[in-house]
Amino acid sequence: MYRNTGCPAEDIQEHWHYVSFGLSDLYGDNRVHEFTGADGPSGFGFELTFRLKREVGETAPPTWPAELMQGLARYVFQSENTFCSGDHVSWHNPLDNSESRIQHMLLTEDPQIQPVHTPFGSVSFLQIVGVCTEELQAAQQWNGQGILELMRGVQIAGGPWLITDMRRGETIFDIDPHLQQERVDQGIETEGSNLSGVSAKCVWDDLSRPPEDEEDSRSICIGSQPRRLSDKDTEQIRETLRKGLEFNSKATLPPISSQRQSHERPQSRKDSLESESSAAIVPHELVRTRQLESVHLKFNQESGTLLPLCLRGRLLHGRHFTYKSINGDTAITFVSTGVEGAFATEEHPYAAHGPWLQILLTEEFVEQMLGDLQELNTREETKLPKEYSWPEKKLKISVLPDSVFDNPLQ
Repeated sequence: MYRNTGCPAEDIQEHWHYVSFGLSDLYGDNRVHEFTGADGPSGFGFELTFRLKREVGETAPPTWPAELMQGLARYVFQSENTFCSGDHVSWHNPLDNSESRIQHMLLTEDPQIQPVHTPFGSVSFLQIVGVCTEELQAAQQWNGQGILELMRGVQIAGGPWLITDMRRGETIFDIDPHLQQERVDQGIETEGSNLSGVSAKCVWDDLSRPPEDEEDSRSICIGSQPRRLSDKDTEQIRETLRKGLEFNSKATLPPISSQRQSHERPQSRKDSLESESSAAIVPHELVRTRQLESVHLKFNQESGTLLPLCLRGRLLHGRHFTYKSINGDTAITFVSTGVEGAFATEEHPYAAHGPWLQILLTEEFVEQMLGDLQELNTREETKLPKEYSWPEKKLKISVLPDSVFDNPLQ
């Protein structure tokens, strides 16, 4: 924790600067992280930083940011999911447990600390930026980097170094109402969203097979033991999320790789992601993809409210969107007809690879769903459960209370 005097000439106010250590490899002896050589990422490849406005009279840095960063680090170690610049974290609670409006986080490159190359690999520094709910929603619907750039131009919202002020009571849209319509809404319309996926409370059920078929059809249901994703599937989903952040002219889902990696040196996380995107597609009979006739998708309220974003901001722009369950290996990827590499097709729009479900939606069906799901766009609490059904498409979606996912046997 450091005291940073800022730079008044550049409108950078005095603040406390927090820097983590331990997400990267500190030892290089495989005690905490697998050592993969100096050319790859060190540990997870990044450390977290945070800049908090120094209040008048403060002589020592508040310690709550350390607990916040520890919580994020715990998530990374337990899930092995890494953070990237532009990512968002839905926290749903004031970061300092006060009454503050700053209840969520965006991530960006630290403006002072440049990436470094160490004997144990490379390390970048990702800065946590506290944001209000309205700013988080705008980042989800458009993109995190765009919102961060708007915040850099508003001194009270962070300024050039994106310094978090927990006493900030106004959003950037309260301060400058033109930002919503002229920048965010226009960006959504022309660019779509670059949010390619979220960790979520979700499950899916194959309605096209009888319940007694234990081998396949009920393996993903609430209350049963799901089949685990293979390492290849897990890496493919991670690469799906990563590649969705790129503005490519043609969206592509990375293929599932062959087993050739097992005979080579241990792959770093970065290498395994890159190799997934360049490997050849395994023949259909080896990946054991199942075509489903009818599916039932279940989301909690927060995940459900992102469905219009998934459809309007992603699929209508020829992209894909993934929900990855935080409670298990279940994953649901929506794909548009323009996405290459998907195992769901127009002929078989519902396809599963173990617990990973892909759903291909045509533009016409997306427009129909947007109309039917319009009430999910409102920011008001919706009375649950909510059910939506398209019998002709053999698709059903339920939005359920969190308790259903937290207590799956109920």
